[in-house]
Amino acid sequence: MSGKLKETRNRIKSVSSTQQITKAMKMVSAAKLRRAQERIVQMRPYSKKLNEIAANIVSAAEGDVKIKLATVREVKNVLVVVVTSDRGLAGAFNINIIKAALALIKEKYSAQAASGNLSILAIGKKGMEYFKKRNYNVISDYSTLLSNLTFDNSTTAADFVMKGFEEGKFDEVFIAYSQFKNAASQFFTAEQFLPVPKAEKSQDAPKSKADFIFEPDKEQIVDFLIPKILKTQFFKVLLDVNASEHGARMTAMDKASENANELIKALRIAYNGARQAAITTELTEIVSGANALAEG
Repeated sequence: MSGKLKETRNRIKSVSSTQQITKAMKMVSAAKLRRAQERIVQMRPYSKKLNEIAANIVSAAEGDVKIKLATVREVKNVLVVVVTSDRGLAGAFNINIIKAALALIKEKYSAQAASGNLSILAIGKKGMEYFKKRNYNVISDYSTLLSNLTFDNSTTAADFVMKGFEEGKFDEVFIAYSQFKNAASQFFTAEQFLPVPKAEKSQDAPKSKADFIFEPDKEQIVDFLIPKILKTQFFKVLLDVNASEHGARMTAMDKASENANELIKALRIAYNGARQAAITTELTEIVSGANALAEG
């Protein structure tokens, strides 16, 4: 009985230590989330408007000027950018992003994957480890980009992707990532990055082209503006994932702390029950011994 009591005490200490760690991790993630949330909230309206401008320019310039990054080609070679976190302990966050990438590959690029013409650009160690273990063609190494997330660092990866598209190495580029909603909610998706999508046509939209005035020169403006917009969009994706990661980890650590608390309660009840049984047994033995002596 004493061995069981000692084992239960050790388990209570172990779970309590784990709970302290999960609570500390929750607090750290909450602090990081506040900063990450401010960055993505400030970036999102700016990025949205730039995307609208890019889509409208591509639609309006159709036939007038050749936009390299909007060139639609036969899809032979595909690049899927998968943006995950560097660390785990964030619930199903990373695997849900990977599932979004796998669903895209299965539905849209199964032929390219089968022929070896599909490449993965993994940003985040978890995505890189997953696809390397499964023998996907993982190219370049931007796996640690999120550990030092700045616009300049993001631009290096965006330049690599755009250069590959312009040189014909990739005919289409999609990004699988997590859109940040709030601390407890993320939306996992895969979006087209290249070629630059045209503006969506609605029934209420005017049939005439948007009349942009380009100064000094249409080609100069387009060649300068489109890459800038794409770099901003790429950075916005990384900010989305960064905020989503901290939100997911904070939620996961909060749930882990609650589970640890419930386990500690159950262990204490078991410990008290075992201790009470041990005391009762000892008392019974003492009384039985006393009665035996009295009878003798």
